[in-house]
Amino acid sequence: MWKKHPGSRDEASGSYQNNLWHAVSVVTTNSSCHMARALATIRFLSRDAPGLPLPQCSAGNSCPCVYKHHAERRGQARRTEDLTGVRRLNPGSHERRQGRGRRPSDF
Repeated sequence: MWKKHPGSRDEASGSYQNNLWHAVSVVTTNSSCHMARALATIRFLSRDAPGLPLPQCSAGNSCPCVYKHHAERRGQARRTEDLTGVRRLNPGSHERRQGRGRRPSDF
């Protein structure tokens, strides 16, 4: 059904069908059409991915494009705490939890 990218491997689960967030991206070559190249930077959920070859593809059945499989649609982590696993307080902010609460029993 899908063309598989030659360098991709199955995830630890061993099956893509069990992963609701499994995603694919289109891997292109120099002979790929312009439409495929425009889609190369986008990750699609597997169920929403366009079929290959694309309807506008000039190569037809000899289309060189393949899917690269990803465990999820998100790319690389963008936050430092996602990369390190350590959450740090913002040094410019003050701690607001030092005061007493608003309940009568807090006074």
